[in-house]
Amino acid sequence: MPRRRVALVLILALGILCLRVRSDSAGFARPTRMAALPRLTLWAWERPSDLSDVDPGSTAVAYLALTVRVHQSAVAFPRLQPLVIPVDPRLTLIPVVRIETASGSVLDDATAEAAATEIAGAMRPGAAALQVDFDARLSERGWYRKVLTELRHELPAKVPLSITALASWCSNDRWMQGLPVDEAVPMYFRMEPDRRITPTTLDEYKIREPLCADSVGVSTTEPWPDSYVGKRVYVFSDRGWRVDSIGAVERRAE
Repeated sequence: MPRRRVALVLILALGILCLRVRSDSAGFARPTRMAALPRLTLWAWERPSDLSDVDPGSTAVAYLALTVRVHQSAVAFPRLQPLVIPVDPRLTLIPVVRIETASGSVLDDATAEAAATEIAGAMRPGAAALQVDFDARLSERGWYRKVLTELRHELPAKVPLSITALASWCSNDRWMQGLPVDEAVPMYFRMEPDRRITPTTLDEYKIREPLCADSVGVSTTEPWPDSYVGKRVYVFSDRGWRVDSIGAVERRAE
């Protein structure tokens, strides 16, 4: 029988539900919370994404659910593009929230709390984790720490909290020390805008931040570092999952 498909146009009005249960401050047990997630995760960003051929037993889907734009306040914008996934209870789903700021954005305690509340609203019943994507500038790091700290309090204690990270954050500086997150995924694609700190090869990045030690972010068309072996692998599709082969990625990550 052919696999059933369902097109999920993930918009806020159709069921991105908030689980705003404040967590206990008791330990952030990263190994325990992350251990249940599949080793391979496919990223689905803001474009039509057909992931109907994904293996639900071994591969997770991390999909852009919301974009939170910060100016005088924090406002959430839902995903507008369709996402096609298998109808299978084994499939692991991870909502991703992108933060965007601009010149003149007010980055204070109030907007940090508002942003955290909007991000928590991306959680849906059955979601396995939550991921935040933000290329925080040096001047934005203190504010981002406040957002993540408040967000951790708003999420259920059992929900893993993941963030994406520039590779240099994991090697050339240690500003992420003490962040209340379960992992930071170093992105080894479309590398650093500051080429003065970009090594010649990917494997010259020496991961010094423990939060970055267990996962890696790669793309379908750029080289993968040798260090991906044995880690959780997040894969971005450069050409879209209608073009890039899901099966080829799954075989490579085995």
